[in-house]
Amino acid sequence: MSPRVLLLSAAALLLALLLCGCATTSVKPWDRDLLAQPKMRLVPHPMEHAIDEHIYFSKEGSTGGADVGGSGCGCN
Repeated sequence: MSPRVLLLSAAALLLALLLCGCATTSVKPWDRDLLAQPKMRLVPHPMEHAIDEHIYFSKEGSTGGADVGGSGCGCN
């Protein structure tokens, strides 16, 4: 076999393997509650997060210190 035929067959095999990895079914609305676990949320415990943010802002000496650059001393 020539190198070109081997290269084309390897590329075709790779393409077939990549296409096999694509999901053809979607998640049904009634199955989403089983897949969406509370521990996968961005903030799993909102009350604990609010308390931690309050403590951080109190120690930082500024409001919004987590989202804004600079420090609480005013010396950006």
